[in-house]
Amino acid sequence: MRLPDDAELLSAYATQRSEEAFATLVERHVSLIYSSALRQARNPHLAEEITQAVFIILARKAGSLGRETVLAGWLCRTARFAACNALKAEHRRQHREQEAYMESLLHESEPGAWPQIAPLLDEAVAQLAEADRNAVVLRFYEQRPLEEVGRVLGLNADATQKRVSRALEKLRKFFAKRGVVSTTAGIAVTISAHSVQAAPVTLAKSITVVAFAKGTAASTSTLTLIKGALKIMAWTKAKTAIVVGVVVLLAAGTTTVTVKEIQKQRTDSWQTRYAGSEVLNRVPPQVRIVPTKFPEGGGQCRAYNKLIGIGVPARNIVQAAYGGRDGRMILSTDLPPDRYDYIANLAQNSDEALQREIKKKFGVVGKWETREMDVLLLKVKHANAQGLKPASDHIALANSYAGHYSCTNAPLSWVVEFLDNYFEVPVIDRTGLNRHFDIDLKWDEPDQQHLNPEGLKQVLLDEFGLELVPGREPVEMLVVERAKD
Repeated sequence: MRLPDDAELLSAYATQRSEEAFATLVERHVSLIYSSALRQARNPHLAEEITQAVFIILARKAGSLGRETVLAGWLCRTARFAACNALKAEHRRQHREQEAYMESLLHESEPGAWPQIAPLLDEAVAQLAEADRNAVVLRFYEQRPLEEVGRVLGLNADATQKRVSRALEKLRKFFAKRGVVSTTAGIAVTISAHSVQAAPVTLAKSITVVAFAKGTAASTSTLTLIKGALKIMAWTKAKTAIVVGVVVLLAAGTTTVTVKEIQKQRTDSWQTRYAGSEVLNRVPPQVRIVPTKFPEGGGQCRAYNKLIGIGVPARNIVQAAYGGRDGRMILSTDLPPDRYDYIANLAQNSDEALQREIKKKFGVVGKWETREMDVLLLKVKHANAQGLKPASDHIALANSYAGHYSCTNAPLSWVVEFLDNYFEVPVIDRTGLNRHFDIDLKWDEPDQQHLNPEGLKQVLLDEFGLELVPGREPVEMLVVERAKD
């Protein structure tokens, strides 16, 4: 007996209010969406709330989805919107946080690329074009045969294979720019093996009950999450309409008026002392590097693929664009000594756009090369030190200032990155510790202009049982050099 496909089930629900059809859709896709939410939220309770919100949105919008809609892809995109909104609310509550970096809770002790890919996967897939995104979700998340993927996408076998291969190559490049080196085949195997885990047994049933009522029985926090996600969806749709409208205006010969209007919108309103994700999402998409209005500094922020910095040196802008850091950067040419404000908040590929602006503004380019370098090896000197506390169930956060670094629910790689920047030398993790920790590092240091590296090393050893041992190893370094053209 042939099982009804998603389109038939969606039609049965939209036209006949079939609770059975909707329950089948939830059962079919709940683990996919829960896994996506869990990767992004890093909190099982919040992931369940995001998943519930996604299916409530589906219940509300079922009648407006055409038969050509690939439901799995649509649900993943909606999960992205809901997760973004949920995390934005969480970040607002945690107002001391400048940036949250999310990693998967899944298979933390497993070897391979998944621990590095997991926190980046949903952002990477969200940046793909719709057809590529649907291909990845169907082929690797849901592990459907290639011919079935082709049938859903309306492509022949050759075109389907090309679509999947192209999408994998885009993912590979995305991960490579963020320091995760893998082949397209390796990425395919990793995503297929780990991207979907079973949702809690009771989640599908509770979602069906609440979503069937279109959220009237949902909690206040879930309703707030739904409202925010729907706003993001509406804004995304509106932005597409605006872009099409601008193209039509330009084609109709109103170039001067349109360009003037765009230039009018591209004001300096983003140049505020404590610019963050709210500014990135509020101002029109643009890429700019300008002399700072705040020479005393203001900091930097990355919100998914968008970046902003206030009162920062050129070096920091280069690091932000290429994903580098102080300990893993080689300057083969001089950079201007001045401070700048910068923004890159395009819908996609902000990093690449900022790299082009850096080349135009500073005349330099960056590339990743393996170099033999003096390094510091982080090793366990004394096991079970009291400073290494098992991770709490809080959202993953990190914070640092003079003489203090703290993080919650974080892998040791976060501490390694901090040490990289602090010592300006590559720090290599040789601890073998794969779990997440709550860490609170405090050492004597009057301010950020008067560092105390020996004091920091002593605290690492005394309280955390970790030592930094000099060594020399090949390291992937960001090499910044003069542009040749």
